[in-house]
Amino acid sequence: MTYRSVQGVYRGTSPHMVGDGFRMSNYFPTGHDFGQRLSPFLLLDYNEPYAFPPSSEPRGVGAHPHRGFETVSLAYEGVVEHHDNQGHHGVIGPGDVQWMTAGSGLLHKEYHEHDFSRRGGTLHFIQMWVNLPREHKMHPPRYQPLLKEDMGRTELPDNGGHVRVIAGEYNGVKGPAHTFTPIHMFDISFNKNGQAQFELPSHYNTAALVLKGQTSINEGQSVDEGDLVLFDNTSGVIRIEGQTDDTLVLVFSGEPIEEPIYQHGPFVMNSREDIKQAFRDFQSGKMGSTEF
Repeated sequence: MTYRSVQGVYRGTSPHMVGDGFRMSNYFPTGHDFGQRLSPFLLLDYNEPYAFPPSSEPRGVGAHPHRGFETVSLAYEGVVEHHDNQGHHGVIGPGDVQWMTAGSGLLHKEYHEHDFSRRGGTLHFIQMWVNLPREHKMHPPRYQPLLKEDMGRTELPDNGGHVRVIAGEYNGVKGPAHTFTPIHMFDISFNKNGQAQFELPSHYNTAALVLKGQTSINEGQSVDEGDLVLFDNTSGVIRIEGQTDDTLVLVFSGEPIEEPIYQHGPFVMNSREDIKQAFRDFQSGKMGSTEF
């Protein structure tokens, strides 16, 4: 069997607070300058399990704008609430995902859900940014609330665990996310010695983040909790084995968007002029009011 080779194994940055509600380790782009190497994925921030004390005021991030891409929020523990100035609103808890298309532009807030905030508890959370191709950067904003019960799911052989399919397809099981470019996203929960094996198009940029436990990649390379594995763009099978009970791995893969990327703060566009226009639209109120 030919395995898809590993380019490298990477750690995130030291955790830092985003607002007062998210304790994030950044894997890219600033943690590691992969540039276009992980297109269409632009950013990965990981809030490893962290206990927040009770608070009468929900912790989080206040109103801020986005344009030109999507945010994908995955909750493993804790409860996170979102709302924006376009009338969208959502709450995600353990096992849920929110896929938000900022598109042409909106302002939104994300924070600990009120009851979770009042009682306090552990938050385990990921946010990814996914680029939009030029033809869809000005798509009307939308939310996709992908709840736990909506996910595609398939069991691994020999009681090895299961795969939750968020986007794309695994062994004929499809995920609920609607994406603008081809993307696969799998949550894989392993029992000890459970194995998952799959083959993705060689030109798709592919990585795996070990959220819990220890794994073996391609029958040989041990990968620890908190490690990000970046695969080479070569053909071959990827084989992941959970070496501990309750091992959890997020796999994401996508067809690269071969277009220029210009990012400044919360905007991701194709040219400097696009970025300037985004700031003009935000400052003139064309993206809506900050009071919502």
